Amino acid sequence: QVQLVESGGGLVQAGGSLRVSCAASGRTLSSYAMGWFRQAPGKEREFVAGIRWSGASTRYADSVKGRFTISRDNAKNTVYLQMNSLKPEDTAVYYCAAVRAWVVAVTPAGYDYWGQGTQVTVSS
Repeated sequence: QVQLVESGGGLVQAGGSLRVSCAASGRTLSSYAMGWFRQAPGKEREFVAGIRWSGASTRYADSVKGRFTISRDNAKNTVYLQMNSLKPEDTAVYYCAAVRAWVVAVTPAGYDYWGQGTQVTVSS
């Protein structure tokens, strides 16, 4: 079992930055692909970014390319999402997810473990 705990969410003005973190316990993340998803009220959970176990390959949703950066520190069993140039439409609960797999999945069904989420609110 893998337990994931997100942190770092909060309220920020449009154009600002936040970094959310996902700390894992129970298993080392070194053999897991990791993803960040978000869910706004009344909307489906959507893929934001993903990273392979090695960190050598990443994927991003078109809506965040050039603004968000996913990274991981396997020694700390932690994954990060650096969010810059935030927009009000980035407001959502952000979830991290893990799956013991080589490739990064872009749908929620592709992940086995989920954190409880952290709220990110961007004011205009």
